[in-house]
Amino acid sequence: MVHLIVLPRHSALPTLPGSSTRQAPTQDSEVELIPVAFYPDPFRPVKGNYLVLCECVKPDSNKTPIPTNTRRQCVKVMEEAKDAEPWFGLEQEYTLFDKDGITPLGWPKFGYPGAQGPYYCSVGTRNAYGRQVVEAHYRACMYAGIKISGSNAEVMPGQWEYQVGPCLGIEAGDMLIMSRYILERVCEEFQVIVSFDPKPIAGDWNGAGCHTNFSTKAMREEGGFEHIEEAVRRLERRHMEHIQVYGAGNERRLTGRHETAPIDKFSAGVANRGASIRIPRQAANEGKGYIEDRRPASNMDPYLVTRKLVETVVLNL
Repeated sequence: MVHLIVLPRHSALPTLPGSSTRQAPTQDSEVELIPVAFYPDPFRPVKGNYLVLCECVKPDSNKTPIPTNTRRQCVKVMEEAKDAEPWFGLEQEYTLFDKDGITPLGWPKFGYPGAQGPYYCSVGTRNAYGRQVVEAHYRACMYAGIKISGSNAEVMPGQWEYQVGPCLGIEAGDMLIMSRYILERVCEEFQVIVSFDPKPIAGDWNGAGCHTNFSTKAMREEGGFEHIEEAVRRLERRHMEHIQVYGAGNERRLTGRHETAPIDKFSAGVANRGASIRIPRQAANEGKGYIEDRRPASNMDPYLVTRKLVETVVLNL
């Protein structure tokens, strides 16, 4: 697990009372924070103020990662694979809710809006709910130096997406975690709730994912399509291993409906949004490019997902 703290100018880094966060027992409660990434603070926009991403470690001589610190192993894997230059683009979907935590933003109380169709990439008061939140989040991420590269209204009303990337190696996980934190803070300002649940509303509504675009240097260069095909073969062999770390509750989303593949069946195809792995049409036409892993849920741990992709595709572990 990583933690985020606000670092005012000229302040010292604290330890974390781990017993308060269920990360350590009361009788030995201190968890040390190791700063790993700094971002200008968009909520206190004065030079010298930062949001600081920290790793959580035990207060021993080895600075042992606590069990929920998934970043440390991801750093190791990215270092081993650095010559492959793994790039990631993360598509973070999320759903906005009213303060009651039950009604998606813009939905009628105790009822449903019109069927899906007019909401995706929509404009207009009757179609797009929460754009003020989206735009405020985008500006805050830009101020913080997050590589946010786009945003759009999603298929279900009240659901949105933003994209982070392309990022190299560990930077992908760091920036996604920080962007989620910033989104939570922005939602506080607007008194709405953000949910990363992969299926926030049951029934005939799209779920929420975090599609992960991935490539290596070999895949991006001339003749890279054969490396794309080999990557797909390796991913197929380890399908269920990936599913295990692709987010809690993902079985409610990966049903074979609503632009998903069934959770227990691997598939891949060019321009196929119903496949586990989508190969962009451009990659097929140009013979090089990237793949989109459509399996990760919106609540996935980016350190686990990016690490697993590199382990399978690059390191063949």
